Amino acid sequence: MQIADCRLQIGLRMALMALVAVLATGVVRAETIDRVLAVVAGQLITLTDVTAAADLGLQTSDGAADPVRAVLNKLIDRELVLAEVDRYAPAEPTTEAVSAEIVRVRQRFASAADFDLALARSGIDEPHLRETLRQDLRMRAYLDQRFSATTNRRPDAVDEWMASLRRRGGVVDLYLAGR
Repeated sequence: MQIADCRLQIGLRMALMALVAVLATGVVRAETIDRVLAVVAGQLITLTDVTAAADLGLQTSDGAADPVRAVLNKLIDRELVLAEVDRYAPAEPTTEAVSAEIVRVRQRFASAADFDLALARSGIDEPHLRETLRQDLRMRAYLDQRFSATTNRRPDAVDEWMASLRRRGGVVDLYLAGR
């Protein structure tokens, strides 16, 4: 019985040494699928999200020196507002309103093929885009309801509110330019 145990231990050691040798001589490659840039209220914002928002014209970088940072900041704000919208549940936009937004996005492209290519490149499909646009319409309705559109103080009030959301919103910003 002891001889069998010794042989088993020797066999296990040899297998372990062989595995270490294979790993030491071979190059182990990891493929990056996507990069998490931020976590907002438990929701991930990835590099793919930033690229898709920019490619589809849903968010702009406004000529910023770091376009990824500019769009990421807008997506962070979007997630914070969306969390508030979900808490207060404004009226749902009509199917027609969402369809009109889809048409507006499509019109940003020279052809249907360019639009389809942008969707494919960003890894989202039309139902995902439709849901994103539905959420955007809900957020607009919420902001219009919360902040009177007739006052000239609205931009300042929205900025103050956004700053308070950022302070209490559980934002983990992981983006480092150039990485």
